[in-house]
Amino acid sequence: MSKIRITKKFSFETGHALYGYDGKCKNVHGHSYKLNVTVIGTPINDKNNVKFGMVIDFTDLKKIVKEEIVDVFDHATVFNKNTPHVELAKELKDRGHCVLLVDYQPTSEMMVIDFAEKIKQRLPENIQLHSLKLQETESSFAQWFASDN
Repeated sequence: MSKIRITKKFSFETGHALYGYDGKCKNVHGHSYKLNVTVIGTPINDKNNVKFGMVIDFTDLKKIVKEEIVDVFDHATVFNKNTPHVELAKELKDRGHCVLLVDYQPTSEMMVIDFAEKIKQRLPENIQLHSLKLQETESSFAQWFASDN
């Protein structure tokens, strides 16, 4: 049977700051991110399976991405934990803000790599992550493709 790609779209609001950057993004700011998640697989051929004809139920894909990405990053502020931003992060946490400290510079490029690893670990064995597109603004996005990695 044919391999089929399916895509589910997600959106979330996240703040970040790029430590050491030489432009405006060194300041704390936020984006309305849009994430397209594309997986590839063969539709289920068992007529007795409730998921007959599906590569993966969109609801199951949504659960994975929501738990790993959206619920974690939505309305959080992300900082590289290996920078002096940890002091700002502590202050914000102490004031009740949701702050994420990550091992990387929180650019769209690095975030999409992080997201790919998290999603791949949760997919069923017969489903592969094909690609991710993380859109930061209307005209700027980062893409991750399994074939490149």
